Amino acid sequence: MAKVQLTDLVLRDAHQSLLATRMTTADMLPACPQLDKVGYFALEAWGGATFDSCIRFLNEDPWERLRQLKKALPNTKIMMLLRGQNLLGYRHYADDVVTKFVEAAAKNGVDVFRIFDAVNDPRNFKAATDAAKKTGKHVQATISYATTPFHTIQSYVDLAKELAAEGADSLCIKDMAGLLKPYDAYDLVKAIKKAVDLPIEIHSHATTGMSVATLTKAAEAGAEILDTVISSLAMGTSHSPTETMVEIFKGTPYDTGLDTNLLLEIAAYFREVRKNYKKFESSFLGADTRILVSQVPGGMLSNLESQLKEQGASDKIDEVLKEIAVVQKDFGYPPLVTPTSQIVGTQAVFNVLFGRYNKLTGESMDLLAGKYGKCPAPKNPEVVKKALEALKMEKEITHRPADDIPNEFSKLEEETKKLLGTDKVAVEDVLTYAMFPKVAPDFFKKRDQGPIKFTAEPEAPKAAPAAGAAPAAGAQAAKYVVNVNGADYTVVVRPEGTMAIAPAAGAAPSQAAATAAPAAAPSGGHVVEAPVAGTIIKYSVNEGASVSAGQTVMIIESMKMELEIKATGSGTIHFLVSTGTQVAAHQPVAELK
Repeated sequence: MAKVQLTDLVLRDAHQSLLATRMTTADMLPACPQLDKVGYFALEAWGGATFDSCIRFLNEDPWERLRQLKKALPNTKIMMLLRGQNLLGYRHYADDVVTKFVEAAAKNGVDVFRIFDAVNDPRNFKAATDAAKKTGKHVQATISYATTPFHTIQSYVDLAKELAAEGADSLCIKDMAGLLKPYDAYDLVKAIKKAVDLPIEIHSHATTGMSVATLTKAAEAGAEILDTVISSLAMGTSHSPTETMVEIFKGTPYDTGLDTNLLLEIAAYFREVRKNYKKFESSFLGADTRILVSQVPGGMLSNLESQLKEQGASDKIDEVLKEIAVVQKDFGYPPLVTPTSQIVGTQAVFNVLFGRYNKLTGESMDLLAGKYGKCPAPKNPEVVKKALEALKMEKEITHRPADDIPNEFSKLEEETKKLLGTDKVAVEDVLTYAMFPKVAPDFFKKRDQGPIKFTAEPEAPKAAPAAGAAPAAGAQAAKYVVNVNGADYTVVVRPEGTMAIAPAAGAAPSQAAATAAPAAAPSGGHVVEAPVAGTIIKYSVNEGASVSAGQTVMIIESMKMELEIKATGSGTIHFLVSTGTQVAAHQPVAELK
């Protein structure tokens, strides 16, 4: 066995970082025979944001993806990224749901469970670790790396010892923002190796330009496994190129033994596939050293760009990056990895849009109140107080958060049966509903239509007709794709000079502006507007109820977080939009008379 092995992330983290997690299974499968020949330690192919993206954007069953990949990769271990007690959602689940999920994932094709917790709380690893150990699969416990006054080599060594004691088969140092410097990596790996006798894998994003050197020094310090990505989906917010690392180590004690020519064939395939997802490309393709301050991980960065477009606030990216550092400190310096990256990032957006902490998301409140576990450092007491008051809690939680969650799988199973209108449901469908209860119902309705497909867009015409100019007689209709506030529209200019406009083929459902339902016009009284673009997910009061100014009347989901919409005055409420409606920022959603 080679002294250094590689795990390729092309089927998961690469497109999550560069292409907003949009790659379809259909574009993965043709490369699998070649990928299966390489001799990787594993292929990371499931988990992270892929589950969410499958049902939210691609109309794919994520469990079917896993089964197809397992069948297509008989000789290679499939790795998944699992968020400990959060699994793949944005909250903690009861232990029985964690157990069911891990069992189902193992049964459907996962061989290596890379388990992490966003706040590095060892208590949040235990249920998932115990369940994975019972399946006989490999458990890789993961340390989320951050550079703050409270993250030291000794703190990481102490965490490594605790994770080893819980039963980990290997450890991973997860550098999600490219903050791990080469010589720091060397010292960290050496220190952990001295304290714990387990293989170590290094996961380092290329965002800041340091990852190749970091992987090299980590290998010199004794790291046995390195995460890389085939070159055509590497660098930028992704990872170091697989071929590059193979060549660096060739002829040295760290020689991977992998065939560069085979890897180049795979790279050529994904180079063509990448063209299908041009509309989702992150603009951060070089080295962005601002991240050394903001600490924003690669996958978060590309999604943050997209989310700001939805809010019509693309010009505020630099302000948001600066605000993220403030929010992270106030929230107790949690490492910025899902879900804390999304929680901190979304809160930073709202701080920039509405003023600092004038609008707290539900998830921000929960993190501040300890519902996600113990953060590495003390939090801003004033912000904590605000969250506790909103949650009607007296103090922060200090015990394992999941201890407060009673078993819930049976309840979720009954809800899924009711949703699907059947007496019997697959465990996988129950778990899909459990992960994303607001998205799954719509997915279940459309699942039989099959996955959407992306194709490379034709090059736009070099010049559009001048404004107001009528096309020449006999001219053919000209078609253009116009982007408005993040939504793609197809504009057809006909010979008679009229235009037909429709959402562009393949436009992502996240582009709410393209599909937002028009609201009924308010007829007087106080108007309640949506503060941001998003989806109305719940009424907090009944239609026709008497409400007072400042009372929560609706909940909107925006950027995967929940935000309260409050009454702007007192009176009888009349809702202008139904639940499930996508709305634009400042769109009237209710009126008070």
